[in-house]
Amino acid sequence: MRRIEAEAVTEAVRRLCMSANRYLPADAERALRAAAQSETWPTAAGILDELCRNLDTARETGLPICQDTGLVTVFAELGEDAHVSGFEEAVQEGVRRGYTEGYLRKSVVGDPIIRENTKDNTPAVIHYSVVDGESVKITLSPKGFGSENMSRVFMLKPAEGIEGVKNAVITAVKEAGPNACPPMVVGVGVGGDFEKCAILAKKALTRSAEERSSVPYVRQLEQELLESINKLGIGPAGLGGRMTALAVNVETYATHIAGLPVGVNICCHVNRHIVRTI
Repeated sequence: MRRIEAEAVTEAVRRLCMSANRYLPADAERALRAAAQSETWPTAAGILDELCRNLDTARETGLPICQDTGLVTVFAELGEDAHVSGFEEAVQEGVRRGYTEGYLRKSVVGDPIIRENTKDNTPAVIHYSVVDGESVKITLSPKGFGSENMSRVFMLKPAEGIEGVKNAVITAVKEAGPNACPPMVVGVGVGGDFEKCAILAKKALTRSAEERSSVPYVRQLEQELLESINKLGIGPAGLGGRMTALAVNVETYATHIAGLPVGVNICCHVNRHIVRTI
C-alpha cells in the first residue's frame, strides 16, 4: 500500500486550477488556430483571430483565458493500492488555495436558492473511480456556465436508434445557438441512465480534440455530427460562419433494454482540462 500525503494532493490541485485557467490545452489551441486559418467568412475569421490573440495575451500576462473561471469538476481515479487520508478535503483545499492565490474569479454559491458566494470557489464537483495501481490520477476541468447552461439530457426510446442520437445532439446545439459562446466543443454521452449519460458527456470534454473514438461506429458518429453542426451556420459568437464546433467527442456505456439516454454537454472554445498523476 502506497501512502500519498494529503498535502501533495492539495498542492497538485492548487497548481492545476491556476494552470488550467491560464493556458488552453495544446490540442484545444491547435483546433482553434486551425479553425481560424480555415474560416472563410470574414466576420467569423476576425472573431477567431481575436480568440487566438486572447490566448497569446493570457500566456504572456498570466491572466485567465476567460473571465468566467468556472465551477471546478474533478475526475479522480484512485489506485486501489494507494491511500490518501482526507482526499476530498485535500481537493477542496487545493481549489480554495488555487482560486485565492491565483486571483481567479470566485463564482460558486453555497446554496442554489440562498445564493451566498463561498468566496473561494469551493466546493468543487468530484467524480470518483477506483482503478488498478498505487497512483492517483486527477483530471481537473473548470467549466464556465455560459455553455454549461446549454446542457441537455434526452431520454430516447431504443427504437430511435443512432438517428435519434444525432437529432438530439443537433437539437441541443441549435437551441444553444450563440449562448454557448461558439466555436464550441460538444461532449456527448450515450447509454447508462439519467445521470450516467450526463457524466459521460462531461468527461468526453476532457478527451483530446484530436483523439477519435476507438469504436468504429462511434468514430463515424463523431465525424458526422461535427460536419452537421458546422453546416448549421451558427458560427463564432453566433454571427455566422463555417466553424460552429471544433470537435465532437462521444462516449458510450451499457444501458437498459428499455432506454437510450443521451447527454449533451457543450463547452465554448475555452475547453479547459488538465491532468496530473501523483
